[in-house]
Amino acid sequence: MRFMATYDLMETVRNTNQWLGATAQAMASYPAFAMVPNPGLQMMAAWGEVAERSFARMAAKPDWGIHSVTCEDGRDHLVTIEKVIERPFGDLIHFKVAGRDAKLRKILLVAPMSGHYATLLRSTVQSLLPDCELYITDWHNARDIPVSAGKFDIEDYTLYLVDFMKELGPEINVIAVCQPAPLTLAATAYLAELEPEAQPRTLTLIGGPIDPDATPTDVTDFGNRVTMGTLEETMIQRVGFSHAGVGRKVYPGLLQLSSFISMNSDRHSKAFTDQMFRVARNEASDHDAHNRFYDEYLAVMDMTAEFYLTTVHRIFKEGEIAKNDFVVDGHKVDIGAITRVAVKTVEGEKDDISAPGQCKAALDLLTGLPESKKAWHVEPGAGHYGIFAGKSWRNNIRPLVMDFIDSNAEAAKAKLTVAQ
Repeated sequence: MRFMATYDLMETVRNTNQWLGATAQAMASYPAFAMVPNPGLQMMAAWGEVAERSFARMAAKPDWGIHSVTCEDGRDHLVTIEKVIERPFGDLIHFKVAGRDAKLRKILLVAPMSGHYATLLRSTVQSLLPDCELYITDWHNARDIPVSAGKFDIEDYTLYLVDFMKELGPEINVIAVCQPAPLTLAATAYLAELEPEAQPRTLTLIGGPIDPDATPTDVTDFGNRVTMGTLEETMIQRVGFSHAGVGRKVYPGLLQLSSFISMNSDRHSKAFTDQMFRVARNEASDHDAHNRFYDEYLAVMDMTAEFYLTTVHRIFKEGEIAKNDFVVDGHKVDIGAITRVAVKTVEGEKDDISAPGQCKAALDLLTGLPESKKAWHVEPGAGHYGIFAGKSWRNNIRPLVMDFIDSNAEAAKAKLTVAQ
């Protein structure tokens, strides 16, 4: 029960700060105070507005907010979201563009399960949607999943990806962003061995810890600095009574968020202070750059305890993917079994989460893949976020990934023509 108490304590702190922000804004905005202008009241209202919005976002799942897309005909086409596969811990969803012929270029975007919702990749989705038939993994908040749904660890995650790839067929091009890169590589190898006809056409791995020890960072080296017992004792809590997953052991999203913010506390503190002054000067707007970023950044989700702990133990501490020693459902996966899936790795020169070298390590594991089917790119000056959602992605990386996908599609067509 003490784990439930600590979980509820964090939610109480969040809820209280949200209430304090709303109260401060309401009190300082009392119409009678307008008769005696007071800068202190303006700052109080500004602090309240920023605080209330920030703490409220921590408990809400963001909407995709993608309602239409401009297509080649110059018209805006409505976008709807369809569930292709629905599972307890995550769905495979499709962004269906109304009135548009299906695109030949099919992409499965594998979103991270690292404390944020799949909507963290909203800008990535928006950049791909005009030219692709796009699918994405939509992982669920563990606090909302009943204990009766069972466990969900990295092997279950990998098998989910296997099923999603099988559903979409061999013409799919998979792009894995950050955390899922090693498990997506393992899922592809699993298919290569057991169901080779279901392998994807291409696999692009972006900023993922294939080999965390290749170029250690504070994040990837975390697993080496603490014992598993310490992690389980200090990081794992039980979901409280106010959620459907009551009693489920989780790594809380609020705890993860506090770790994220502490890594760059000065930058975040300045960002919120600057926003408070902008609000006080009536220079802020509902969808300004600050709110667009932090509405997503602050929206966090819980991970199942077993997923978090097995990730730290098996990916970071034991390096099972890096050593080609990963086991899924009793089957030892051989990454060298991938012989026809073209693989590209993308890294950011200034990535302080998954530094250059960690993701490229995948290419050394692909012993059965011809060099002509391997590619890699290090984006100069790019940080972690920029390689999949920033200017670096839009201007440089996205065109390279599209060219990589298209060139391998043409090669596949040419090979099929020769065979016929």
